[in-house]
Amino acid sequence: MANYVLVHGAWGGGHGYEQLAGDLREAGHRVLVAALTGLGTRSAQLHPGITLSNHIGDVCEQIEDAGFKRFILAGHSYGGMVITGVAARLGSKIDAIAYIDAFLPADGESLWDITGDFEHNWYIDSQKYTPGLVAPIGSVDFEPVPGQIGRHPLLTLTEAVRLTGEEEKIPRRAYIFASNWEPSPFVRFRDQVQAEGGWEYHDSHSSHFVMVDQPAQLREIMLDLAVAKVAAPASSGR
Repeated sequence: MANYVLVHGAWGGGHGYEQLAGDLREAGHRVLVAALTGLGTRSAQLHPGITLSNHIGDVCEQIEDAGFKRFILAGHSYGGMVITGVAARLGSKIDAIAYIDAFLPADGESLWDITGDFEHNWYIDSQKYTPGLVAPIGSVDFEPVPGQIGRHPLLTLTEAVRLTGEEEKIPRRAYIFASNWEPSPFVRFRDQVQAEGGWEYHDSHSSHFVMVDQPAQLREIMLDLAVAKVAAPASSGR
């Protein structure tokens, strides 16, 4: 039995992991779907002062509360920022980390640093009348749906991740790239992990929401991360 920790992306909540979490539990594993302050089921707690550090702390606290001594960590989209910060704190407890079409920051990089002018303009313009709270990209006339989708705190997008060396203790790393979503801000990370080596790379014929479009593929990738391996392959090519 393995322990899984799943971290969702910006604006939404953990409901996107409903099928994956169910599949992993059905296979006999324990699953924690992290709840981030101000988002999803915690949308009532939303306020402009929430930072990336708050979200990293949320996950670390929930892991401790769950009693997980070792675990597999996965994050989707903005969740890549969060799991990178968690890895920098708890890397020695992590058996594998998976980025699901997610941001992959280097030391000292914020999400602002690794996005472009389009995103920057949206982050600033869409919080003009809700200071510090950003609307979902592309949603001009946005109305929140409590518990599912809402505005996102701007400070989480401007705070940088700080690596510690702890993240280097993770033995397996996987990157899942959604190849049917264009234009994708994750091409640079796909190219990065393929060039670096040491990553298990998976191409998913999916929109950004791999969990919805390719649930069977994602289930198999995640289950495979629970299998102990002497040496992880650099790329699976699938």
